[in-house]
Amino acid sequence: MPQENVQAILRFKGRVQGVGFRFTTCQVAAGYAITGTVRNCSDGSVECIAEGTKREIRAFLADLLSQMDRYVRDHSCQWAPPSDRFTSFRVIY
Repeated sequence: MPQENVQAILRFKGRVQGVGFRFTTCQVAAGYAITGTVRNCSDGSVECIAEGTKREIRAFLADLLSQMDRYVRDHSCQWAPPSDRFTSFRVIY
């Protein structure tokens, strides 16, 4: 049975701006069947919206955290229905 797509709203806190976090997020995302965006937030955190199956998103998140763990103090994930508005994964400026 195929897995349904979902949306994950991920928030990363720590020293995540100015360290290549968004670039690395896009590079890691390219290896997974996900779409979405990543952007810096005014409070110093980074927000990532990812859409795909829960399995792909969880694998993407684990991979990203393994590469950027030294910069991330905390992260959160909220699940939501997919918006289907993304066709790729990219940085929003």
